[in-house]
Amino acid sequence: MSSGPAAAGDPQPSRVRRWLREPLLQFLVIGGALFAVYGALNPQAVVPSQANQIRLTRDDLRQMAMVWAAKWQRPPTPEEIHSLIENRIREEILYRESLALGLDQNDTIVRRRLAQKMEFLAEDTSAIRDPAAEQLKLWFEENRASFTLPDRMSFRQVYFSPDQRGLGARDAAVAALGKLVDKPADSPVVADLGDRFMFQDYYAERVPEQVASVFGTAFSQSLSGLTPGAWRGPIESGLGWHLVFIDSITPGRVPQFDEIEPEVKAEWINAQRAEAKRKVFAAMRARYEVVLPPPDEEDALVAGTASTANTR
Repeated sequence: MSSGPAAAGDPQPSRVRRWLREPLLQFLVIGGALFAVYGALNPQAVVPSQANQIRLTRDDLRQMAMVWAAKWQRPPTPEEIHSLIENRIREEILYRESLALGLDQNDTIVRRRLAQKMEFLAEDTSAIRDPAAEQLKLWFEENRASFTLPDRMSFRQVYFSPDQRGLGARDAAVAALGKLVDKPADSPVVADLGDRFMFQDYYAERVPEQVASVFGTAFSQSLSGLTPGAWRGPIESGLGWHLVFIDSITPGRVPQFDEIEPEVKAEWINAQRAEAKRKVFAAMRARYEVVLPPPDEEDALVAGTASTANTR
């Protein structure tokens, strides 16, 4: 009777033993163990790829908030911060996808922008120290000509319009000049002469470039040869004819160093920065070989045609 329970329990242990002897189960158990051991020894292998991650740090969020506050003169609201983050994510996604498609290749705008950023980088990396006083003075003496102050003149003019007088505008100016002989610049007679001028009647302390911008280069050059203190003319401009009274002419000169020391320092810094950028580019340029296509017959023909045209 004691053997009954044991006999009843025999089928279940035998079924378990059969499962344990199954090759498929043994394969799964061994494979799982190997995977677990490999994962423990190589944790980086089971970490998901970060290639498609867009990671924003606290510094990124702080910078976005600072830029917003600088523009709108207030901190952004939570909704606005959320919008800034979404815009940043959108920009990053579009940027990465455009690179994946090669849209940055052979793009003139992208190429120029990257070249510009490289120039900015080269400028930032070239720290310019302040010059010593003696060094700045020596540089000023070597570059005195670039600090020359141009001539300045003050003058009054009376205008005679070709639009109103036609071909008689110059003759009218000659006749008016006879009435102004020995008259000062502010003589009441001046008010009764000439035509309405669209700009000013009196110009004070103007350099030749400023005069030329209104009246033209030929007019400006004509004034430089006049003697102050009397009415002169007629002088033609791009607008018509003029009688001119030169009040004063201040000759150009090179100022003393003490007069323009801040300007000299600013120009020195600009010159040093330009030289530093030139050296950085020269170092980069030396790493490249430039290969140009040889001129073909069509190029030679075009060059010859242009040369012939210029000699006619």
